[in-house]
Amino acid sequence: MSADLSKITCIEDLRVIAERRVPRMFYDYADSGSYTQSTYRANEEQFQHIKLRQRVAVNMEGRSTRTTMVGHDVVMPVAIAPTGLTGMQHADGEILAAKAAKAFGIPFTLSTMSICSLEDIAEHTGRHPFWFQLYMMRDRGFMERLIDRAKAANCSALQLTLDLQILGQRHKDIKNGLSTPPKPTLANLINLATKPRWCLGMLGTKRRSFGNIVGHVTGVADMSSLSSWTADQFDPSLSWADVEWVKQRWGGKLILKGIMDEADARLAVDSGADALVVSNHGGRQLDGAPSSIEALPSIAEAVGKNIEVWMDGGIRSGQDVLKARALGAHGTLIGRSFLYGLGAFGQAGVTRALQIIQKELDTTMAFCGHTQIDQVGKEILLPGTYPKPFANTP
Repeated sequence: MSADLSKITCIEDLRVIAERRVPRMFYDYADSGSYTQSTYRANEEQFQHIKLRQRVAVNMEGRSTRTTMVGHDVVMPVAIAPTGLTGMQHADGEILAAKAAKAFGIPFTLSTMSICSLEDIAEHTGRHPFWFQLYMMRDRGFMERLIDRAKAANCSALQLTLDLQILGQRHKDIKNGLSTPPKPTLANLINLATKPRWCLGMLGTKRRSFGNIVGHVTGVADMSSLSSWTADQFDPSLSWADVEWVKQRWGGKLILKGIMDEADARLAVDSGADALVVSNHGGRQLDGAPSSIEALPSIAEAVGKNIEVWMDGGIRSGQDVLKARALGAHGTLIGRSFLYGLGAFGQAGVTRALQIIQKELDTTMAFCGHTQIDQVGKEILLPGTYPKPFANTP
């Protein structure tokens, strides 16, 4: 018998339950930022400063949140972002999230650092098209095989993440001794003992390591050999020439994730990519960087209609999605919002998160005097409350 989630009315409800049900090290991995966490907090908080203009006596019938993202029809301008270790928030987490996204009508993005593999997602979604996120790694042979596997799994777009050449320090991960599977320290064992639902789920699945990597890299057959391999793999020499290499090898829709500067946005246009994502990696990399919503207007203005501009970071409601659209984002990605739902209730929790966001988006759009998401612009925002493009500096 499935749980009645009708009383779950906002993403915060899901977060509270996920915090209770997911082991501390994995909840903290998802719900934290780097260093002082100032950018992580700003991503969410700065949405709250933006005020909406309410309109009345406008015909609100026939509303639609449908649009497209890189040519894909979507029920709303939202896609599930790539998040590492998703299968540690809930057993078979990536599979469950992909199934929820398919049923709802939005894209799902699988991370390179996922627990479930490309082949797992393809098998369990009936080879429904999904997106794949790629990191630039030193082992080009592995990358070639990974791209080929994404093609074979029927991935319809590739997201290349550009902002993880080196890792920002996340204090909580160090303090928790984060590992996959969890290290059997006394503190972790005590915490796991309080999460029986999670433990039972994990006992019932074979997917407990990085499914896209283990068994697919020479010399990496288990978790112990994996850790030493990954520590040396993220490529700090990443350049735009590497982006071109990926584009040529992939040959399909290419999305560049991690753009926070106008100059990089223009280079993204020059690269021939189909979309860019204004993203500070959820506040997990450069602490002290602007929030994503603060950086969005400058980038949208800099590139105009030459490339689709998306954003992620801090989206916890349909209102946030609408504000991002008003400031120039053609689409948005959600990470923590779906992870909270997954950790709380599995696939049903992801579905509930998407329902909450779409309902808020639809209702708020109507209050602002619009019935079609593609017609929403800056006119719905109260002047003086929203970020404007940064002043050009030498």
